[in-house]
Amino acid sequence: MARYLGGRLLQAVGVLWAAYTVAFLVLYVLPGDPVSLLAGVDANDITPAQLDALRSRFGLDRPLIVQYLDHLVAVLHGDLGRSIVTGLPVSRVLAEAIPPTLAIAGAGLVLAIIFGAGLAIAANFTRRRWLANVLLGMPPLGVAIPSFWFGLLLIQWFSFGLPIFPAVGDAGFASIVLPAITLAVPTGAMIAQLLSNSVGATLTEPYIDTARAKGADRARVHLGHALKNAALPALTITGLIVGGLLSGTVVTETVFSRPGLGRVTASAVAQQDVPVVLGVVLFAAAAFVVSNLVVDLVYPLLDPRILGPGSGRRARTRPQPSEPLEERVTA
Repeated sequence: MARYLGGRLLQAVGVLWAAYTVAFLVLYVLPGDPVSLLAGVDANDITPAQLDALRSRFGLDRPLIVQYLDHLVAVLHGDLGRSIVTGLPVSRVLAEAIPPTLAIAGAGLVLAIIFGAGLAIAANFTRRRWLANVLLGMPPLGVAIPSFWFGLLLIQWFSFGLPIFPAVGDAGFASIVLPAITLAVPTGAMIAQLLSNSVGATLTEPYIDTARAKGADRARVHLGHALKNAALPALTITGLIVGGLLSGTVVTETVFSRPGLGRVTASAVAQQDVPVVLGVVLFAAAAFVVSNLVVDLVYPLLDPRILGPGSGRRARTRPQPSEPLEERVTA
């Protein structure tokens, strides 16, 4: 287990370094001058010498490799730098922006799991073929719906038509509901699509027939046997789900006029505020790494064979990879 965890931690560090390096190079290679944007296109009273002084102040006049190494060393010491636009520490900007984003992203993730898993289970559990076809046709529709359009539709229905939830702002729990639903629909559709296919394929396995022959009812077969194995592929896309939620907040927070990481990112990119963008990228990469690390730790709990045949007595007593996970239990 220690070797398994150590390998995953090394991969996590590599992902964080690669994400930061690629983002740094892309931001500094792109055309544009953040100092000129800060000064303003109509600021004719600013001389070239003053612009050079601003570049020197923010360290933008040094060679690219020197800037990269200085930024990397500072990040390793916990210093994300200062915003070129506001002058505030990037850590403070992120500390103020992350909580509102985590509120709607967390609520969206919970709703997405409930919606996706419920839809997948219902589609495979029902005996009515027409109903199963209707349920299985919903995930592609959920993925295809543009988030901004769906968010505006929710505002029209539940803010203007039925004044139940506020249309904009960050005013308590009620203001989280519509943005969370907007984020949950495409994410839940992705979960439902993958999980429904996985559950359907798992229900054709021989050990499922064995469980049915032993008298297991439909609920036990679907929830106790099939869902356990079918959940493994769905767990694999957790990193993509987290990334999708974070990227979706850019549109969602704009539509609902909410403060948060999405609006900070959009503003920083528009103003070429490189330190803030790098801080956002580092946070997003860290969220991706942590979510995937949690998935890697949950995998052995669902299937101990992942640890390998030499990882302990419990793992050695499990069936071999060619044998279904449930076959030894149901045989």
